[in-house]
Amino acid sequence: MENDNSAEILIEARGLTRRYGPTVAVSNLNLTLRKGEILGLLGPNGAGKSTTMKMLTGNLSPSEGEVLIKGVSLREEPKAAKTHLGYLPEQPPVYPELTPDEYLDYCAGLHGIARNARAAVVAVANKDCGLTEVSGRLIGNLSKGYQQRVGLAQAIIHRPPVVVLDEPTVGLDPIQIREIRSLITDLAKNHSVILSSHILPEIQAVCSRVMIVNRGAAVYNESLDVLRDARNAVVVAAFRRSPDQAALARIAGVSAATSLGEGRWQFGADGDVREAIADAAARGNWGLIELRAQQRTLEEIFVSLTISDDAARRAA
Repeated sequence: MENDNSAEILIEARGLTRRYGPTVAVSNLNLTLRKGEILGLLGPNGAGKSTTMKMLTGNLSPSEGEVLIKGVSLREEPKAAKTHLGYLPEQPPVYPELTPDEYLDYCAGLHGIARNARAAVVAVANKDCGLTEVSGRLIGNLSKGYQQRVGLAQAIIHRPPVVVLDEPTVGLDPIQIREIRSLITDLAKNHSVILSSHILPEIQAVCSRVMIVNRGAAVYNESLDVLRDARNAVVVAAFRRSPDQAALARIAGVSAATSLGEGRWQFGADGDVREAIADAAARGNWGLIELRAQQRTLEEIFVSLTISDDAARRAA
């Protein structure tokens, strides 16, 4: 799904900062969610993801900054802002002694849905989240996967334009994970979604855009389509008569050239420099035998942006 910059902004966070005494958990973070997007919030453990989610949903006040939901300030008009929001925290807020029907009826009442309309909205939520067959069983007797579905159902019971999900597949088995991912994709047809996770395949499977948070700051914010764009790829070339590094670095558009051994080189560049490399090879009679764009994976980007800080913390 491509990001449409003309689409309506549903969540806008400006300069979010959260301090715990001298510790800064989140620092000057800006975030925008547009209609139709699934935004993946990615980061290592302790990066500030859950703190960010709590501030976005009004469960934690920021030390500085503000959050607007459909243009309504979460600080100044919290009740009005939260009517546009559905939230599933990492631990589903379900009551094991109730059935899904009973629990969802209760949640519908909390959201101000009229009593005579609740049965209909509960039935729709059960259907959307795959709960119809278990809607009369006690939640405490359901599997972890079905309990997550109940949590998702309460998040969408009032049909909010924005749904925020914090680690929605944690603790699930592989089959349950696939089912929840499929469910999130279906929900995104009618809701914009923010999905927090530290699991890269989860983000790649369902999200249209990714924001990487490290040590409380946003260090990457791009559409996943960017990863498939050749202009953002690393270029690899091989030569029969390899020139020296200085000659390769002088090629127009090349920012760095790293030897991979046996005449093979990896080029850092701002854009697609394959044509410039081919022209230089022809002029220099280098004997070009390989030239290709190697897409950077989300894992490579994640590691490059987070591993150095993580290593520094371990060494401290």
